[in-house]
Amino acid sequence: MSSTPTLATCDLCDAHKNDGSGGFRVLPPVLRDFGAVRRFSGPVATVKCFEDNTPVKAAVESPGEGRVLVVDGGASLRRALLGGNLGAAAARNGWAGVVIDGCVRDVAELAVCNVGIRALASMPLPTERRNEGLRDLAVQIQGVWVRPGDWLYADEDGVVVSDRALVG
Repeated sequence: MSSTPTLATCDLCDAHKNDGSGGFRVLPPVLRDFGAVRRFSGPVATVKCFEDNTPVKAAVESPGEGRVLVVDGGASLRRALLGGNLGAAAARNGWAGVVIDGCVRDVAELAVCNVGIRALASMPLPTERRNEGLRDLAVQIQGVWVRPGDWLYADEDGVVVSDRALVG
């Protein structure tokens, strides 16, 4: 988890509601909370994959260093990109959170992982590992651009992304 307390997304939206630069973005309210950590924030690392969680596995098994992994899963509801083992790996390796435009599985296991996890839904089917996918590129999450190095802030009210770290 990030070393600084997570700023409230409502306060951030109030402060940046007139920001026309495109540097401050709000994700649509379609992501559900699956991890034990409800509020999280950190610099963004990205993965783009479709129904193949190979790059997600590689990312969460590497040092997270307080970052948030943002996964463009193409909004697929057909396969889970993160399950209990990978959720535990993300927590163990110091990821602040994982935000997935796609599905997760092993919901009871994810609920006790000490990491923030947001996704569209749960789906018990695992992915087929084909070693496909890309890391560290600009991705779209529900139509909102998220880039490596952006900052993501998540809490009970939603998820916002900024092109820089924000202060309270």
